[in-house]
Amino acid sequence: MITIIGTGHVFNLAEPVAFIVKNTWPDAVLIELDMSRYNTMMNNANRPEGSGEQPEPEMSAIYRQTSKYQQKMSKEYGAELGGEFLAAVNAGKLVGAEILTIDTDAMRVMNEMWAEMSFGEKFRYRMSGISDSIGGKKKVDKVHSDFAADEKAYVEAMRRRYPTMVRKLIDERNVHMAEQINRASERFSNMIVVVGDAHVEGICELLEDKDVRKIRLIDLMDRERMDKVRNMVWKGESQ
Repeated sequence: MITIIGTGHVFNLAEPVAFIVKNTWPDAVLIELDMSRYNTMMNNANRPEGSGEQPEPEMSAIYRQTSKYQQKMSKEYGAELGGEFLAAVNAGKLVGAEILTIDTDAMRVMNEMWAEMSFGEKFRYRMSGISDSIGGKKKVDKVHSDFAADEKAYVEAMRRRYPTMVRKLIDERNVHMAEQINRASERFSNMIVVVGDAHVEGICELLEDKDVRKIRLIDLMDRERMDKVRNMVWKGESQ
């Protein structure tokens, strides 16, 4: 079985993700990181307290802008950016699971996206970044609510406004990550996959193994829905 968990990287989701991993007892935990980001995450997590800030890796302007915004929003939610990945890795190691990174190189993809965008799309992207920064948590909460209410309509609206961004950040990465999951399915019978919620449906459509249990961001964020997930996982039910 494949259990795919859809997350939001700025939210505080470490505890529910760790619970799901520990009580599913997977053979492998697959995470939406490339090896470079995985190594950075693990180095930061293992750095002794008081040892000072690690120097930032060299970043392109567009990648730095996105990273700073995500860092800012994660602090507003009282979370560590990508903390759900670290929780999944630590819980996976605790139960003896193999850890696999399945994403493409994030900085390369962002740079390619920016190079391929039209002037109009770049302008809309920058204006959206300013609006997001001003809107803060209220804007993020609205995006989460709108996406959960009608995911397909939300993605298609984004595709019309930002065709290059959706192709590079969603479509092409879905194909790559699904290929990694399909390959891992040849070795492992019980896998946990942790990815951003916007990737879940696109990846699932490309999986060869159709025995998939989906746990979505809306489940992780709502106490009542998460209680049902805990009960399902505890009992070993498929859905």
